[in-house]
Amino acid sequence: MSESSERDARHKARMQHKKAVVDEKIAEAQDEYGLLLVHTGNGKGKSSSAFGMVARALGHGIKVGVVQFIKGAASTGEERFFRRFPDEVRYHVMGEGFTWETQDRQRDIARAKEAWNVAAQLLADPEIGLVVLDELSIALKYGYLELDPVLADIESRPLLQHVVVTGRGAPPGLIEVADTVTEMSLVKHAFKAGVKAQKGIEY
Repeated sequence: MSESSERDARHKARMQHKKAVVDEKIAEAQDEYGLLLVHTGNGKGKSSSAFGMVARALGHGIKVGVVQFIKGAASTGEERFFRRFPDEVRYHVMGEGFTWETQDRQRDIARAKEAWNVAAQLLADPEIGLVVLDELSIALKYGYLELDPVLADIESRPLLQHVVVTGRGAPPGLIEVADTVTEMSLVKHAFKAGVKAQKGIEY
């Protein structure tokens, strides 16, 4: 047997073993309920991933609610696109821009509370299958909202409703109760090389 044939045979054996392990885990995973997912970290992609889930949910006929807590000073591609589906997506831009732009903590707190009132309504609606709370972690990090009431509303949502929370600096209490947590790490970013934000990439 040639070296290439031996390598192919070893690869096949490893993949057969891996498939058996994966199939067993899939067979064991029988629970089904609404998940709480948290996307945090300093890297790019937290909101992008969440909006990818919005597209995925819509493909399955699932209605979606979106609340953007911080972003909002300028229109984004995702907002323009998902507003094309008013019957399927309830899209709420509640922020007035990044914290370094608003520079008014009391106003930011008031806007965050207004945003949470909208979010609480979505979380209580059994017709909504996915709720995206974009940049909620930032609002929690800066103390614009108290964590315990936020978690109480999330925990009392309909059984099969999924929730995605984005934003860097997710508090430990949120991470603890989440089902899936992903931390985006920054390896390299074009902005540091002097490249401005690009349509379709950053907004």
